[in-house]
Amino acid sequence: MRVTQSMLSSNMLRNLNASYGKMSKYQDQLQSGKVVNRPSDDPVVAVKGMGYRVDLDKNAQFQRNINEANSWLDSTDEALGQVGEALKRVKELVVQAANDTNTLEDRQKINAEITQIKEQIRDLGNSKIGENYIFSGTHTNSPLYTDDPLKIDPITGQNTDVTTGAGKSIEVNVFDGIKMQINTPGNEYFEKVDKFMTELDDLLQNGATGEEIGSALGLTTENGLPGLDALNEEALTLRADVGARQNRVEMMENRLSLQEVNVTKQKSLNEDTDYPKTITEMITQESLHQASLSVGAKIIQTTLVDFIR
Repeated sequence: MRVTQSMLSSNMLRNLNASYGKMSKYQDQLQSGKVVNRPSDDPVVAVKGMGYRVDLDKNAQFQRNINEANSWLDSTDEALGQVGEALKRVKELVVQAANDTNTLEDRQKINAEITQIKEQIRDLGNSKIGENYIFSGTHTNSPLYTDDPLKIDPITGQNTDVTTGAGKSIEVNVFDGIKMQINTPGNEYFEKVDKFMTELDDLLQNGATGEEIGSALGLTTENGLPGLDALNEEALTLRADVGARQNRVEMMENRLSLQEVNVTKQKSLNEDTDYPKTITEMITQESLHQASLSVGAKIIQTTLVDFIR
């Protein structure tokens, strides 16, 4: 095959363009810190990178859900703890009132404090996180107790608006395919406390004997309602359940942190620029380019201007 001057020039220009292309690629990698700046650079790496980003986004959402779960569980634990403290004070007052040396007036004075404790427990039943009532089941926009007489259930004393969702649980995703309940439906428990306090109020107001008042301290009252010990026991059981879920949330939090580290490392290995290697290749390519230019200067024919000069 006959090699012409035109062929030599074309080959030289093609090689120079290819060299420019490689140097541009290395320059992009060094400036962006990524080996892939567009999907066409390496489709396999690009697809794997998208997968890692999806995993990290999901991880971030799960961590936000974990924070929400912590907030709900911590608030629930605190509220139930305060209910327990309130019932402890009620027990002290009932023991005091059960003494037959007390007059009716003395017991009415004791009942005045118990009435305030009852209101305090109702306030705890309306505990909120932000705008959400934590003991109202899925009906989080309505309080468990309300001042609106049209919405008060005459039997339970609770807000009739929350009846349909009061006993239902709220779950959030904390990992792929794993959900956790973050609320503690409190309607049943607070209803029992309400009924107990109402019965106690009747006993103290209507001249009951010390034995009848003292019966409220046990597991059941004379009317078969859960007594003070039973209510305390149930409050402890609810707190134990909340504590167990708090421990699980903590374990899930650690798991998510480990997953975030692992996925971030894999993503970095997949697409981050290896600076020492890329700089070496860049310098090598520059040397080759300079060599091509030197050789090219000898290949390209001199122009008429060169002769004139």
